[in-house]
Amino acid sequence: MAHANFSLALLFVSLVLVTTAPLPASADSPALQVTENAKTGQVVVTESGKPVLQYNYKTVQPPEGYLDKVRPGSRKYAVPRSDYIHPLYGPDGEVLTEDWSPDHPHHRGIYWAWPEVDYAGGRADLHALQRVFARPTGKIELSRGPRFAQIEAESVWKWEDKTPIVRELTSIRVHPAGKDGRRIDLTFEITALVGGVTLARRGTNKYGGLNIRLSKVKDLRLIHHADPDGAAPRRAWSDSVGIRSGGSRPVGFGVFEKATNPDYPGDWIEYPKLPWFQPTFPAAGTRYSLKKGKPLVLKYRLWIRRGGEAAAEDYSKEWDAFN
Repeated sequence: MAHANFSLALLFVSLVLVTTAPLPASADSPALQVTENAKTGQVVVTESGKPVLQYNYKTVQPPEGYLDKVRPGSRKYAVPRSDYIHPLYGPDGEVLTEDWSPDHPHHRGIYWAWPEVDYAGGRADLHALQRVFARPTGKIELSRGPRFAQIEAESVWKWEDKTPIVRELTSIRVHPAGKDGRRIDLTFEITALVGGVTLARRGTNKYGGLNIRLSKVKDLRLIHHADPDGAAPRRAWSDSVGIRSGGSRPVGFGVFEKATNPDYPGDWIEYPKLPWFQPTFPAAGTRYSLKKGKPLVLKYRLWIRRGGEAAAEDYSKEWDAFN
């Protein structure tokens, strides 16, 4: 399975084996490794021995003493969570994301979640970890092709942490770093296991979708561009630039959406004071109905690099390369 658009049948009809040791080095990409952390059980990608990211597949408990830092009214959000990326590292080892923030305990690095998940006449909040939760099934495959390392994992959304209502297949493909940065491709296939499941943003017009909680950033700039309706192609991107936690020079962290995503391009939502930003899904004022047996497919690319805002033509080239 060396392609990002992995086949559901190939991935899960056959028995899936979990790789817990570094994969054999290839001649094309000997530096990239994807392994299971022997202590935590989470999945770590490294390049030349330096960390790139950690995918928290297994459920993570609140750190010891953490609740003492959280306002009593917010402690209900400080619950165990799974299925997210943190830490994500910059070119010089900077930590780009934050988990277990005292101000928003449910924020968890890079996570894909919706605040309004409706089912059986009720409403749950996958974003804030209330009533519905993404839990690992144990079906995960770690692989490496000629020019990437890849994680493919299955999770199930459980209503009241009991009843499976959605199957989620996540692919995280990490490309080697180059002089112009690193690319990380994310693919989510979300399929209803039961009827009547819908997804929406908060109030249908605020946040929801691919969520990014950044670590502290000095001189933060959040940038968004979307070509006007009718442009062909219609390019869109988001970027965050600034000096990151543990670093001394600016880092850019851009996000590109696949033009095949439903409701492309997503709205731009940002909360610079946190700091937090995202491209949204679905469209404002709508609820997306998941069809039983028919996956919703969302694809994104992260572009991480040294330096500040890129030239407009460079963003366009990145969009073209991804699309």
